Amino acid sequence: MQASGLVRLLAARGETLAVAESLTGGLVAAGITSVPGASKVFRGSVTAYATELKRDVLGVDGTLLDQRGAVDPEVARQMADGARRVLGADWGIATTGVAGPEPQDGQPVGTVYVAVAGPDGAAAGPNIAAAVSDFESMRGYADGGARGKVAALRLNGDRSEIRMESVRSVLTLLHEQLTGERSGNGRAQDTEQNGGN
Repeated sequence: MQASGLVRLLAARGETLAVAESLTGGLVAAGITSVPGASKVFRGSVTAYATELKRDVLGVDGTLLDQRGAVDPEVARQMADGARRVLGADWGIATTGVAGPEPQDGQPVGTVYVAVAGPDGAAAGPNIAAAVSDFESMRGYADGGARGKVAALRLNGDRSEIRMESVRSVLTLLHEQLTGERSGNGRAQDTEQNGGN
């Protein structure tokens, strides 16, 4: 999914978007703002690279961060919802994960979570943590409520490739939420099945 298609779709719906990024370090926001007319839909972004910023700026639960670290599906969900809330947007999207070259928070390189939080407070129901707590058995997408989702990815490649695939994956996840259809996430599914690095 390209950012230009999302900008057009959001503009047609009269809806806005905010972004929270960790491992992608601003690449999602840069991709969106490279599209002419993005100012009609894009509210802004928070690059919360440091763990304490996820807590202090985006409102991610501090106990959750202490217990599980920043690379976690519930952290991704709360980041997306925090961006949506803090920046006053209809939709929030988020990325968190390990781009490498070293593991982080006990997670291997290529472990990535992307999330979407949508209108009506439907970022994800309170049971999303339980639904995706067993990461090893989780494959693909986990329902996070009527208008929200978290996706667990196992990506192969170098640091740059993992970051770029994370951007593509979060944009694809948002597109699926906006249109109600799976647009296909071939590379992410393939690399997930390969088990990462």
